[in-house]
Amino acid sequence: MDEEAPQGTPAPRPGVTPERRPIPLVERKFDWVFLGFFLFNLLFITYFVDVEQVLIPDTSNFTYPLWPPKAAVDLFHWYGRTYDPLLVARPPFWRATIWLDVLLFGPYYIAAIYAFWKGKDWIRLPTIIYATMLFTNVVIILFEERLGIHKAGNFAMVFGSNLAWLVFPVLLVIRMWPSEHPFTRHVVR
Repeated sequence: MDEEAPQGTPAPRPGVTPERRPIPLVERKFDWVFLGFFLFNLLFITYFVDVEQVLIPDTSNFTYPLWPPKAAVDLFHWYGRTYDPLLVARPPFWRATIWLDVLLFGPYYIAAIYAFWKGKDWIRLPTIIYATMLFTNVVIILFEERLGIHKAGNFAMVFGSNLAWLVFPVLLVIRMWPSEHPFTRHVVR
């Protein structure tokens, strides 16, 4: 699955191993969008919104945690009561997806921010795994939101609120799949 050298790149001489060098981020313009997505998920979703759901398993009977702030907890619960009953119901499968986010996706975001920024090819397979997991989780959650016992009264609102978490996994697979080396290119010395 290794890609060929781009046109105009001299073929390596026999016995000479071509070196790989990172493609500068300035030449990978769409990767800035992925970096923004990872940063938003790391700082807001995983360790702000999701931490609240880990610390407050029952929204009808709880004490405010130290983190996130009380106003944020109230906002999350208002959104759940107003638009997204699954968010406040928190059945076991939902809590499992939240724990996956906190324990697996959070560390992935840190690694992905570093790897996308520095142009590290080793993030390719973890990104494909992450993207397929995230897409699967969101599809399952949206099925419950549409057809389940915690059906959203305004599914269009909930779907729209979750759309980025369907689109970005697809875009990430499209970005990572074609090449074993998504961030580097051959440099012949």
